[in-house]
Amino acid sequence: MSKPEKHILVIFGALGDLTKRKLIPALFELKKQNMLPEDFAIIGTGRTKTSDKEFRNKMRDALEQYSEDQERQKNLVHDFISSLYFCVMDFKNDSDYSGLKKKLGDLEKKLNTSGNIIFYLATPPSLYGIIPIDLAKHGMNDQSGDKGWKKIIIEKPFGYDLKTAKELNAKLLKHYEENQIYRIDHYLGKETVQNILVTRFSNGIFEPLWNRNYIHHVEVTSSENIGVENRGGYYDDSGALRDMIQNHLLQLTGVIAMEPPASFESNAIRDETLKVFQSLRPMKPEDVEKNVIMGQYGKSTIKGEKVPGYREEKGVKKNSRTETFVAMKLFIDNWRWGGVPFYIRTGKRLPTRVTEVVIHFKPTPHQLFGRGETVNDSCNQLVIRIQPDEGILFKIGMKTPGAGYKIQTVNMDFHYSDLKEEPLPPAYERLLHDCMIGDSTLFARADAVEACWQFVQPILDAWSENEKIKIYGYPAGTWGPEHADTLIDEPGITWRYPCKNLSNDGLFCEL
Repeated sequence: MSKPEKHILVIFGALGDLTKRKLIPALFELKKQNMLPEDFAIIGTGRTKTSDKEFRNKMRDALEQYSEDQERQKNLVHDFISSLYFCVMDFKNDSDYSGLKKKLGDLEKKLNTSGNIIFYLATPPSLYGIIPIDLAKHGMNDQSGDKGWKKIIIEKPFGYDLKTAKELNAKLLKHYEENQIYRIDHYLGKETVQNILVTRFSNGIFEPLWNRNYIHHVEVTSSENIGVENRGGYYDDSGALRDMIQNHLLQLTGVIAMEPPASFESNAIRDETLKVFQSLRPMKPEDVEKNVIMGQYGKSTIKGEKVPGYREEKGVKKNSRTETFVAMKLFIDNWRWGGVPFYIRTGKRLPTRVTEVVIHFKPTPHQLFGRGETVNDSCNQLVIRIQPDEGILFKIGMKTPGAGYKIQTVNMDFHYSDLKEEPLPPAYERLLHDCMIGDSTLFARADAVEACWQFVQPILDAWSENEKIKIYGYPAGTWGPEHADTLIDEPGITWRYPCKNLSNDGLFCEL
């Protein structure tokens, strides 16, 4: 990892949860690894009247709560905290941006940062179309001549639907070049996601098999064992499709299904993932009913504890039809993947927290050895675990010791935790550093965002226009509605359940 140029990082919404839990601890980790420039400062912004000293104390408390080893790094903590400043401002008040500009100017002179600035929008999405425009009005987007570079990081969601995504992109691109805009998706910052590219393109045994000739189907699962927590109001206007599939899981699918890029340069990789999104088979209204299942968790008892149903959560409408679970069957209509189904699912209040990709290879054309297992279990599987317990598992058939040819499935596996000397960097740490050095490989591009919305929009339209489409209930703590199994209509093929049959997958289970 190279050291970035000197610059100032401005965080809008610096008193919020994201800053305390993720951003400040990630920045401190970069400081510990000597991956921040010597001349560096962070300006937090927010409406609450807060002094520099008060902001520093709040962030010191955040480090105590969310960062490891900071007790043994007291001098480093002091140096890091002393680089924090605060600017009180109302993001919707145009005149308040003058105060921010003055504070930036003063710090630039003090630190000699050459005008290099990153603006991080850790704010509600409603401000994404306001803050960047007001920054531009006050010339804080200008990187002409010797004014240094300017970058802006935007958290998902990137729009509420296709129309608003296009409008947001148009507003941003009116004042900023595409290479100034970093749309952050923390899933792409996870080490195992990046390792998919290495697994595919650095090993001669995988890429020749990575196509419709040898792969039967692909599963992508992201499950959470928690409910909506205190986000009921936000979630009820969003739902699982917008919250997880439109961004995280489609982006992950793009990495799995992309063609080999010409180089490992940012745009070369993003060009190939864009082609995947453009090849997604559009869903007609009748396809939505057949290929997409939505569910909503109900109250249940988990490990002796009563948990509320979704409609009983704070901020959720009593008659809400918002989905907390989505499973879908989709196809990528190109030469590599023609006819191969991709099964994607995500949900809240499922049995465990796990994100993984499963490549199901086709069975041998002639079964020489009798198996008592289902077709699903008798095929080779490559399991790529994104979180937790990051690693890769390959399931193969081996002869059971003894007479005869009884076959059992065994695992060949690798865990990142085995690399004790190399800590696994959190996603935000990696992505913040990438932005600082100008590497946009793991950030979403405008055309990719719109292509994903282009695929998702017909599903949203069908759900809103056809009330006959059912939303199935499922008890909290289960793997979603049973109707999700009907998506896989081939005999002997089922979803993989990561916390089922623990003896087979013991190393990959957190339960």
